[in-house]
Amino acid sequence: MSLQSDQDTDRSKLKKDWSSVRDIREDTPTFGTRILENKEHVWNHNAWDNVEWDEEQERYAKEKVLKQSNKLMPLEEQQKYHQDASKYWNTFYLHNENKFFKDRQWLKIEFPELHNTTESDVGSKKIFEIGCGAGNTMFPLLSVNQNPELFIYACDFALNAVEVVKNNPAYNPQHSSVFVWDLTSTNIPENIEPGSLDIVVLIFVMSAIHPQCWSQAVENVYKMLKPGGLVLFRGLYIRIFFVSKMNLQSIFHYGRYDMVQLRFKEGRMLSDNFYVRGDGTRVYFFTSDEIQTIWGTKFTLEQNAIDRRLIVNRHRRLQMYRIWLQGKFRKIEEPNPL
Repeated sequence: MSLQSDQDTDRSKLKKDWSSVRDIREDTPTFGTRILENKEHVWNHNAWDNVEWDEEQERYAKEKVLKQSNKLMPLEEQQKYHQDASKYWNTFYLHNENKFFKDRQWLKIEFPELHNTTESDVGSKKIFEIGCGAGNTMFPLLSVNQNPELFIYACDFALNAVEVVKNNPAYNPQHSSVFVWDLTSTNIPENIEPGSLDIVVLIFVMSAIHPQCWSQAVENVYKMLKPGGLVLFRGLYIRIFFVSKMNLQSIFHYGRYDMVQLRFKEGRMLSDNFYVRGDGTRVYFFTSDEIQTIWGTKFTLEQNAIDRRLIVNRHRRLQMYRIWLQGKFRKIEEPNPL
């Protein structure tokens, strides 16, 4: 469920060796390494951290989404996208095979907890990558693994994605297992014991799920994790294009008012902030408050962060606003019975 996101991320060539995420619950502005303090200097570099929207940008986004909501996709047409969601993702992977595999180089920066499990002396560790796509998290970890007791489960509800992973020469059944499973299922995978996982990875996955199924997804993750186990979450929030001297041109991608959201034509909205793409796959655009609501009942939110970047194409005089949501959620330990 995650490859389309990775493709878009790669286009912007966002390579960096620091984290620029900021927890929304903290007031400190000290994050990132390149801050745009004077807009006249915007063309001096290819990327800037922590660039906020102005009122004009936000007003345009809200007006665009309001216009979309005035013409929802008819309910009878929506049903095929809900009932056959896996079919559309299966077709996506059939057409693209493993062309969208991207080595998520930012994983070590943003989620050092993952790479810590690959160290030789940390003992038994079990990770589950849900919505694995082409194995974009699993394979980078396996490539650096020094831990003989590390095991990585991976799943996707598209059979073709699972086949892509199995056919990868780096697939190692001694340290990994990939299979078809739907995160919204009422049962956890039969080969994963309840309370057995150390880490669950959800990268660009929740946005593909119908809002009515979020609670079931969270329940499944909670059931599989050990007490104190960790969820690592990543999702796109906003990406927005401007040209020349901040004159608005177009907006599109994952998350509330993301540039992909604002590029959708009328008739593609299924419900509030939930859309179907041209290839039939669905996408929801979150806010940080919604992440708090979805995960906060069963998990302690150790991080609920926003990663804002402004990407600059100096040759074409384009400014591209990217915003990711990122979270780390710790399973609340159940109290000991008296």
